[in-house]
Amino acid sequence: MDASQVILRPVVTEKSYALAAAGKYVFRVHPDAHKTQIRQAIEQLFEVTVVDVRTMSVKSKPKRRGLTSGRTRQWKKAIVQVGEGEEIPIFAGLEGAA
Repeated sequence: MDASQVILRPVVTEKSYALAAAGKYVFRVHPDAHKTQIRQAIEQLFEVTVVDVRTMSVKSKPKRRGLTSGRTRQWKKAIVQVGEGEEIPIFAGLEGAA
């Protein structure tokens, strides 16, 4: 898998902004990607050193719109901790906005 296929998009929430202040960044990743692939993809795309990678599967939730019922998609996210003094540019300057 290519690095751009492993990392799908950043997760933009209040909690992810709070983690970004501590050097931890949250990304939505490919469901079949493992920690080593995520580490290599982040290091290749953003040119930072990755200290730790934590992954979790986000389960689908039941949703309803009128009589129609369904479920949201299941997806995988990764919390990536970068080295001391490093930051990922797409999150730069957003820590103060939270």
